[in-house]
Amino acid sequence: MNPALPACCTPLEPHWPLPFVLPDCVLLSTHFDTSQLASDDFQRSAIAPPASIQRSVAKRQAEFLAGRVCARAALQQLEGLSFIPAIGEDRAPVWPAHITGSITHSTGRAAAIVANKAHWRGLGMDLENLLNFERAERLAGEILTPPELQRMAAGAKDQLALLVTLTFSVKESLFKALYPIVQQRFYFEHAEVLEWTVDGQVRLRLLTDLSSEWRNGTELEAQFGVQDGQLLSLVSIKA
Repeated sequence: MNPALPACCTPLEPHWPLPFVLPDCVLLSTHFDTSQLASDDFQRSAIAPPASIQRSVAKRQAEFLAGRVCARAALQQLEGLSFIPAIGEDRAPVWPAHITGSITHSTGRAAAIVANKAHWRGLGMDLENLLNFERAERLAGEILTPPELQRMAAGAKDQLALLVTLTFSVKESLFKALYPIVQQRFYFEHAEVLEWTVDGQVRLRLLTDLSSEWRNGTELEAQFGVQDGQLLSLVSIKA
């Protein structure tokens, strides 16, 4: 049995919010409301806040708590584990050695996905608020590679904000999925979105060598879904 939910979180949702269900994975999400964060929420949910979280503002506390509540329940459901991922030195969650997982949050929503490494080597998930057109246009140069910018310019104007948000999110997911495997930092310019479809399929390519296995030119699949003004993306690497 998991401990009580914090006052700031809604009951966990087990539905799969992405177009393609991954076997042998558990994905759970919750909605959280920072204004409902109670002073005893960490205690109530039996999650000890790290020092950096204790010192932080209510918004950061609520999103951390919501993400960890999802992660703990997902591990419980996957393997009956009672485990709360710590924050590693590289700021990423620290999972049990045989588990791959990812936690994400954006305004009012948090989610976690976990799997055994026997089935999936890497999972990276990222939730973003959809950018508006002006902001997307402004940020495009920082997020998109020159070929991506060319494709954006040639594409439909009304899809520009979605495309920039998607490119940002899917590159974040790629980093979360690959970094634990390659132990090598990389940035927006080191990957590109080759193509995407409205039903949520994405094809990505690495533009740098990260290891002897993950070389410049390696292609990966991703998926995404849009709900309530937010875009969720997922990069999954099979075992």
